[in-house]
Amino acid sequence: MAIRGRPAGDRIVPTLSRFWLLRSGIVASAFIGPGWLPELKVRFTRQGSTKMIDTITETAGIDTAKDKLDVVVRDRRLQVANASSGWRRLATVLGEAGVTRVGIEATGGYERGVVAHLRLAGFTVLLLQPVQVKAYARLHLRRAKNDTLDAVLIAACASMIEPPAVAPDERLAELASHLTFIEQTEEDIARLKVRLEHVHDKRVKRLMLADIARLKARRAAELARVVKILRQHDDLARRLDLVLSVPGIGERTALAIVIRMPELGRLSREEAAALAGLAPFDDDSGSHKGLRRIAGGRGRLRRSLFAAALPAAFRWNKALVEMYRRLIDRGKPHNAALTACARKLLIYANTVVQRGTPWVERPLPS
Repeated sequence: MAIRGRPAGDRIVPTLSRFWLLRSGIVASAFIGPGWLPELKVRFTRQGSTKMIDTITETAGIDTAKDKLDVVVRDRRLQVANASSGWRRLATVLGEAGVTRVGIEATGGYERGVVAHLRLAGFTVLLLQPVQVKAYARLHLRRAKNDTLDAVLIAACASMIEPPAVAPDERLAELASHLTFIEQTEEDIARLKVRLEHVHDKRVKRLMLADIARLKARRAAELARVVKILRQHDDLARRLDLVLSVPGIGERTALAIVIRMPELGRLSREEAAALAGLAPFDDDSGSHKGLRRIAGGRGRLRRSLFAAALPAAFRWNKALVEMYRRLIDRGKPHNAALTACARKLLIYANTVVQRGTPWVERPLPS
């Protein structure tokens, strides 16, 4: 029976069990419809063995906004400022509650400060992608949405996910932010060049050319700064040199690979391709055989690899030149062949770091 005066859908159960993580605390109706219709209540539970109950890790969920953080831990809900004072209070509350794991959804960068603070405080922070949280919500037929409900959902989702095998490297996180600024500068240069083609006023053209020259100088200076900072760390400098040894990978692409893939050298070739969004996935059902496509992954890394793949497959890397020609001869379209070459470049970089030895050019079989 529906509760009088309340719409059908999800809501937080008022009383949470002491083993809240094993029961997400979300109640969903089997039929999501008007409030006056009867609805069947289903409580989604995640019951485990007694041993699992004894050893379960306490997890908190954080819903992030620009100015505030909505937090749910056990049956407690609080709101703190998304600033250093709020982060300190949050770390204290989580420590007193015995929390060791925190789930938080990536929210356009607004989560970076609290994530870094909590990790420095010793918490295991799982940064969830929005697609993961949405998929978990759909699994539980949840459609209602507010900040507290989102925090509950994030906590329940995080409690089911294993932490990454490779711990986040805060050095690379800072460099990644700097590299994004450089990429945005490159995008500004490209936009100005497109506009310049349609400008006929000489004065305006001079202004735009001056802006392009200024942005190019900034790009070069910022790239040099990133390289200098990275080379202050011996392990990162060694990794960069190994990646640079691969023909067709220049400094700009090598920086993107090293900074945007901290797991480099500790992955299989398939895992590396999947993380970059360069692994084709099947689209088959019954007798239907669909086209293999790539999707998802780390978009900025993938774009850097695509930019390097074209010159590498046409000139700089003999193995890729041969592979591209072979794929085209087999009837593959240009984009598919170029995707394969970008994937190979990443696999080569992963392999040289994994082995700890630079690339060795071998003659192609005749």
